[in-house]
Amino acid sequence: MADEPQRHRIEVACPECGHQQIEPALVVSTQCRACRANFQVRDGKGVVRTRPVTRLAKPRKDTDPEPVQEAPKPPPAFRLSPGTPPPRSFLMRLLHPVKPPREVACFNCRHAFTAIAAAQSSQCPKCGSYVSLLDYDITEHWNRRIETCGDVVIQKTGAVSGVTLRCHNLTVLGELAGSVECSGDLVIRNHGKIIGTVHCRHLRIEKGARVEFLNPVTATTASIDGNVRGQIFCTGAVTLAKRAHLQGLVRTSSLIVKPGAKHTGTIEMVNPSTSPNP
Repeated sequence: MADEPQRHRIEVACPECGHQQIEPALVVSTQCRACRANFQVRDGKGVVRTRPVTRLAKPRKDTDPEPVQEAPKPPPAFRLSPGTPPPRSFLMRLLHPVKPPREVACFNCRHAFTAIAAAQSSQCPKCGSYVSLLDYDITEHWNRRIETCGDVVIQKTGAVSGVTLRCHNLTVLGELAGSVECSGDLVIRNHGKIIGTVHCRHLRIEKGARVEFLNPVTATTASIDGNVRGQIFCTGAVTLAKRAHLQGLVRTSSLIVKPGAKHTGTIEMVNPSTSPNP
């Protein structure tokens, strides 16, 4: 405003105190620099600011006023019981399906109970022991004991030696030199020797794997599609695929040998109710 030409400025007098002050020619309202009163500028003259007036409507003179209609009550809101998760849309159920609860067995008392699929730990309702539900993905040398009801995967770069693995499902892609106790499946896809004892529900040796068990393997069922040397004791069926080559003692209630499979050693057929332990 200091650089504005003089012809674009006018002199305005305050209507309250009469103080003269310079304002822009296009001024509409301003404030007196002497008394701080706000006033409007019309045709180059200061006038008192007009305040808007609120007018109220006149009351009706009807003798019989119309009855006041009550607003309709909204329908009662749907409330979930405490602890119930909110409903999910079809798209969310399709992209992120809810995993069913899983069966867990306590390591101390062997009591079986149900745990939430997304839980990382639980507590045995019978003996109160802590039960881990964590999953492990081993990519390097590992020499610490693992005791969890989750799944363990030994990657190609991983190696486990000198310890006992107690888990649900175990997948071996790398090296394993320890004892194994699985409540689920033991899947082996690599070459090597397993020096510890092995207990699992289902033993699966996949195509191309070459495994030597230095101690007897105790399982419910077994499926072999690779080269295996050792002793296998099963209460259920042992299946030899067409690429399988099994060397050693097999004690089972049922042996299925597909065309092309080979077995060298002794076969003992037992009653299904007989314990598979040697």
